[in-house]
Amino acid sequence: MMRFSVLASGSTGNSIYVENDEHAFIVDAGLSGKRMEQLFSKIDRNMKQLSGILVTHEHIDHIKGIGVLARKYNVPIYANAKTWQAMDGNIGDIPSAQRFEFEMETVKHFGSLAIESFAVSHDAADPMFYTFHENDRKLVVITDTGYVSDRMKGIIRGADAFVFESNHDVGMLQMGRYPWSTKRRILSDVGHVSNEDAAIAMSDVVFDKPTNIYLAHLSKDNNMKELARMSVTQTLQSCGILVGEHVHLFDTDAENPTTLVTV
Repeated sequence: MMRFSVLASGSTGNSIYVENDEHAFIVDAGLSGKRMEQLFSKIDRNMKQLSGILVTHEHIDHIKGIGVLARKYNVPIYANAKTWQAMDGNIGDIPSAQRFEFEMETVKHFGSLAIESFAVSHDAADPMFYTFHENDRKLVVITDTGYVSDRMKGIIRGADAFVFESNHDVGMLQMGRYPWSTKRRILSDVGHVSNEDAAIAMSDVVFDKPTNIYLAHLSKDNNMKELARMSVTQTLQSCGILVGEHVHLFDTDAENPTTLVTV
């Protein structure tokens, strides 16, 4: 049985917990070591049980706690070669025995759990995210991408659960306090997807079966949970997908983990 919790998601830090009966991983650790321990306690889990930390890219809201956790709990760290090079100066010394390469577009097997990496479009050295497979169940984690390409859609299509970026409302971003250079970066193909663009991508990858979608990496300044849910719902329904029937939307939070659920 594969289970997961979005421990934290947003502009200030990101981490997602995934386990089965044999192994436990987190995707990123973008909060302090102390805060990560607190989040683990909220889902009644212990970091000593971790099989590894899977790194998506080197931005600080995804790697802040990695070095501390690696050294304290002797946990293996997995990242591709360019991401290792880009983040090394920000995570301190990691013993070579804990440094593992997980290259783009590859699959690693941990018992019955298969983890597949895939490329995204973001302004980092070599950003990638992950799809988890166990038996016929599939969990996709995809945030921090400026758009969702046909190749990405082919990899993530048909998942039973998605942790899917719904970063910003375009109107809020355009009218907000950010300098134009930052707005342009967010709106670009190497930035973040908006609520509407996320929903359009979702409409191409959900199957006619029970599917749970967790709206993730919401901007603190340029989005709201209620607005994201409303925008995604309206866009999906305009594409013929009725939210509340086989597709269900869930919030994520920057401070509190989601309930640990079975995929």
